[in-house]
Amino acid sequence: MTSKDFSFADFAQENFYEKLNARLIEMIDIGSRQRIIDLACGTGAIIKLVLNKLKNTGTSVVVGVDQSASALRQAMKDLRGFKNASLEFVQIGAERFSEAVKGSADTIIFCNAIHYIKDKNKLMKEVKKVLRPDGVFAFNTSFFRGGQPTESRQFYGRWMLKSLKYLKRTYELFPIKSEKVEARKQLAPEEYEELLTKHGLRIRRREIHTVHMPLNGWLSISKFKDFIDGVMPGVPLDKGSDSLQKGAIETFKELGIESVPRNWLYVIAWRT
Repeated sequence: MTSKDFSFADFAQENFYEKLNARLIEMIDIGSRQRIIDLACGTGAIIKLVLNKLKNTGTSVVVGVDQSASALRQAMKDLRGFKNASLEFVQIGAERFSEAVKGSADTIIFCNAIHYIKDKNKLMKEVKKVLRPDGVFAFNTSFFRGGQPTESRQFYGRWMLKSLKYLKRTYELFPIKSEKVEARKQLAPEEYEELLTKHGLRIRRREIHTVHMPLNGWLSISKFKDFIDGVMPGVPLDKGSDSLQKGAIETFKELGIESVPRNWLYVIAWRT
């Protein structure tokens, strides 16, 4: 397997994932004459949702920000057929995007990535610096305290146990017990609200929605580098991915289930 096999692309194409992100876009009043920034845009899945929402409003500008040059190249390729808004792409991390993005923004979207940011106060300073007064900041995440419903804990426990046993039996490997990756340092919804309020953003809507992830979703997330590193630190990606996928298949079969619930936090705020 090559490094590109461990991207977020497979999971991003899952039908349930597109729907949960579409829900966030529906919660935002995109409007027709706005400058919209998509942080950690990846290959452009969220930008595509935004463009479909804008329809034929050629006055809008959508800026995709990501630190991956390959992801941005793919986004530019996939989105070249859209003509209803001006598209710009900037290669830089979300923690310092104000250095490269010119002008203010009416809307900043950060889908399924805020949990990766180590210094969230720094991120919010960047957001406030770029977001115009009354502008909207919207994000969602499944990695928060409360993301794992009680009824799903049996699945997670068995999945990890089976995956680790497979890793040991097949590859004679063990994860390295080290400091948690940022995605595993989870904030509660109230802590996110305090964070935004501290930086001059007022919560307009804060909701939690339960998504039922089928087996294929768990197989796809098991191919993603950041997830593998998070649950199996120090394990080679190909071996960790294989073990997680085998563990998921066995657990679904053993429990006789078709999906596992997972909670997503949605937050819509505006700058005061």
